[in-house]
Amino acid sequence: MVGLLFAKGAGLRRAMVVLSASAALSLIGMVPALAAKTSLNLGMSVEPTGLDPTAAAPVAIGQVTWQNVFEGLVAIDSNGKVVPQLAKSWVISPDGLTYTFTLQEGVTFHDGEAFDSSVAKFSLDRARGADSTNPQKRFFASIDHIDTPDKNTLVVSLKQPTGSLLYWLGWPASVMVAPKSAADNKITPIGTGPFKFVSWAKGDRVELAANTNYWNKSVKLGLDKVTFRFIADPQAEAAALKSGDVDAFPEFAAPELMDSFKGSDKLVTVIGNTELKVVAGMNNARKPFNDKRVRQALMMAVDRKTLVDGAWSGYGTAIGSHYTPNDQGYIDTTGVLSYDPAKAKALLAQAGYPNGFSFTIKTPQMAYAPRSAEIMQAMFAEIGVTMTIQPTEFPAKWVADVFKATDYDMTIVAHAEPMDIDIYSRDPYYFNYKNPAFNDIMKQVQETTDVAAQNKLYGAAQKILAEDVPSLPLFVMPKLGVWNKQLKGLWVNEPIPSNVLTEVHWQE
Repeated sequence: MVGLLFAKGAGLRRAMVVLSASAALSLIGMVPALAAKTSLNLGMSVEPTGLDPTAAAPVAIGQVTWQNVFEGLVAIDSNGKVVPQLAKSWVISPDGLTYTFTLQEGVTFHDGEAFDSSVAKFSLDRARGADSTNPQKRFFASIDHIDTPDKNTLVVSLKQPTGSLLYWLGWPASVMVAPKSAADNKITPIGTGPFKFVSWAKGDRVELAANTNYWNKSVKLGLDKVTFRFIADPQAEAAALKSGDVDAFPEFAAPELMDSFKGSDKLVTVIGNTELKVVAGMNNARKPFNDKRVRQALMMAVDRKTLVDGAWSGYGTAIGSHYTPNDQGYIDTTGVLSYDPAKAKALLAQAGYPNGFSFTIKTPQMAYAPRSAEIMQAMFAEIGVTMTIQPTEFPAKWVADVFKATDYDMTIVAHAEPMDIDIYSRDPYYFNYKNPAFNDIMKQVQETTDVAAQNKLYGAAQKILAEDVPSLPLFVMPKLGVWNKQLKGLWVNEPIPSNVLTEVHWQE
């Protein structure tokens, strides 16, 4: 009896298994394929000090919010070209003094406030106003007045032709902000972009979510949620990538660890171009750096190839002035003051320092800076110059002491802004460099929109800087990216510091 009951039970179980399998097979065609992943964890080495790129200079601000939360009248695309955005078209008068923009219609900010010509005027007037804290206030200095003949037309009238105006209007510092929310954008940014701000856990992360009411209906977002993770330690960055805790580090901060990702079945490494010019800035108003011969001697004491090999594992391109090979009108000036310690010592003696001198370099605490400084320290020692390295917290302490107060001898930092050779004509600026001839060239660049003429002028400017060396041009950092192989749409090159998410998606 027991055996019979067991046999019947076994048969019943077999029947149920067969039935379940049949049912499963019949349902296969009814179950949709697994949806592609729509969230992204993106790593950054530096946390932004705020989230409003119109209020402060650190590039990390724009790397979170530019083209994601905030948009401009125009944008700069992945090839470095100016393209329409909130202005769908524009006309420039023959004399170059009037720019008439036709604006997109039906655009709203994330809080529902409408974008129109009055808001565009507010944004530009705010950026150029007397109390403006915009880090690129100079961009708007040539504006004489702004008119709004109707809600979709913006007319910008200039005091003098400004050949770079359209390009500058594409920068993070030129994004459009709304009157009601502008004051709070540092903490709770509200823009017109494809992603909305969700939260900021300082020291850890910023979260964005897709803007379901985004005005540009031609854009099909591949992401619903993006989390920017801030991880300063290179080893921790690598570990987060390998564990999958972070999906991508578009700017991986440890070139010496790039080989550790080789052979990975999950991650890909990508090397692209950037505008990150690593320079050792000198206080040209302070002895002995006010003597060009001293600056030239220090330049000739630096073997740039050895420095790139030692500081950035050979990833990087030596430069001879504040200009990259990607830039319009680039010329190679690395041979103007090439490595020659013997000539450097002779020049120091000529300048009155036969036994060298001592000074301090303030280095921001980012990997490339102390590494470069340590190598330069040894190179300077060969010509009798003693350099003391003083680590300086970045960005707050460095910005306060070096950038604003110019209380330093030498520093080292990567200038990320594209085509920013004109910083040497700014007064004040932390180099304290003054050269009327250079300033005149920068003025002439803006007086023409003729590319050939501009290229010739940029070439002349590069030669002046290579000879005068108000800062020691060292190398251009490449864009070292590491991300999941299934992640598509991140920019390989970086014509402007950014993490543009519009085209980013997962490909299963």
